[in-house]
Amino acid sequence: VQVVESGGGLVQPGGTLTLSCVAPGLSLHYYGIAWFHRAPGKGLPEVSCISGRDAENYIDFVKGRFTISRDNAKNTAYLQMNNLNLEDTGVYYCAIDLAACTKAAGTLSYWGQGTQVTVSA
Repeated sequence: VQVVESGGGLVQPGGTLTLSCVAPGLSLHYYGIAWFHRAPGKGLPEVSCISGRDAENYIDFVKGRFTISRDNAKNTAYLQMNNLNLEDTGVYYCAIDLAACTKAAGTLSYWGQGTQVTVSA
């Protein structure tokens, strides 16, 4: 299964980006979808997750700024990122698993290659 993220780019502080995640061959509405962020030289924390029942969670750093969602008709998941700041720079990965919101990152079934987000003045 191939997972493909898109939507990254260069944006100024305070700007907005919406990342997309698709996985042809999977019906995403059955799955949990998690977004992870690898900042330069840092780890890979999960920033947000939406369960198969559409329960959402966010790390404190992005609460009120990021919104995770899915469009079942388009079989696409999204991460809308508002009010971006320099610390949001990095590669964002989409991971898909039936239990994406409860399992450890290293055990999630499907991962994309990531999309680069650069926040810079």
